[in-house]
Amino acid sequence: MTDLIQECEELYEEIVSLRREIHAHPDLGMECEGTVKRITEYLSKEDIPFSVTPHGGVTAELTGTKGPSDHVILMRSDMDALPLCEDTGLPFASAEEGRMHACGHDLHTAIMLGSAKLLQRHSGDFAGTVRLLFQPGEEISEGARLMIEDGVMEGVSMVYGLHMDPFAPTGTIRLKPGPDWAAVDRFTITVHGQSSHGAMPHKGADATVAAAAVLQAIQAVVSRMSDPVCPLVITVGSFHSGTTWNIISDKAELNGTCRSFDPEVYDRLPDLLERVTTEVPKAYGCTGELKMVRKTPPLINDPAVYEIARASAAKVLGEDRVLPAKQEMIGEDFACFEQFAPVCFVHLGGGADYPLHSSHVIFQEEAMKAGMAAEVQFALDALNDLNSKTR
Repeated sequence: MTDLIQECEELYEEIVSLRREIHAHPDLGMECEGTVKRITEYLSKEDIPFSVTPHGGVTAELTGTKGPSDHVILMRSDMDALPLCEDTGLPFASAEEGRMHACGHDLHTAIMLGSAKLLQRHSGDFAGTVRLLFQPGEEISEGARLMIEDGVMEGVSMVYGLHMDPFAPTGTIRLKPGPDWAAVDRFTITVHGQSSHGAMPHKGADATVAAAAVLQAIQAVVSRMSDPVCPLVITVGSFHSGTTWNIISDKAELNGTCRSFDPEVYDRLPDLLERVTTEVPKAYGCTGELKMVRKTPPLINDPAVYEIARASAAKVLGEDRVLPAKQEMIGEDFACFEQFAPVCFVHLGGGADYPLHSSHVIFQEEAMKAGMAAEVQFALDALNDLNSKTR
């Protein structure tokens, strides 16, 4: 097998061109038809078998010829953008008003298209199947579940995902075993009271005051109802109540998010929030109701898959380019796949000056060489590991 990094160098300009085209024409949510068209055109040109899933994803299948094997690994790239106005000044900046690839999904997609071409070229170096998933709807935390409904996890033994890390040195790989990114919950708490004249508060039940008490009590869920060694964040991002200055409000609404890593904390959160929501307003003559949407579970990397991914990255990039990752309270619906197979999520250094989801963020395209090399090497090593255990 020729040097993988050299092959990535030779493919680099082609992949950069793909990335820039995707970046200039971002799609949102589950509606990624333009990006899907670009992906399928490239796969068709390279004679790589693919199918479009019922919910608008794309899967490509590469089967090795080294020998017989029923093993399948899944490698996933997300492809949707954000509802954000780009402010980078790049010559290939978004041509779609109010849409921007500010989370690196354009790079993820281009990297995996490059990986597909390289894996096809090296089909004689592996036995088994590499299934590549181009997933919509990550930014709205819906895509992974819908792809699972579409059957992408059928027969899969392990899953690999890659994400840009803006502040890591360009082309480095960061990863860690165990908890990586957090579970994401979204909640709405509605407090119902009784309106009255602002000069006669005793004639009503003030939803604003009751909701403020709920807001304060929520902090006790973190400080007094949860294990202090298990990280937990509960943020109320919006608080709306009342219609004008001299009326006691009869309704208040709190909207927020919970972030956690520990499965036990994650499991207990709905009951703890329900308790605060229903019990605290009673002291003010009000009632409360909770609506909670469990967007994604905690993303927990399997130790064995982590070891394969770490060794693969070190093999092609060098040990000094493989660094430990830090836990982040960011969420990722990639975590949904771990309910069906062990996973590893790696972070590719993008050498940027701004964070993810910034209208100013610019990732260094050089990182894509390392991303392709790490993906391809992982696929080869993962299937080799699986096959060695079933001989």
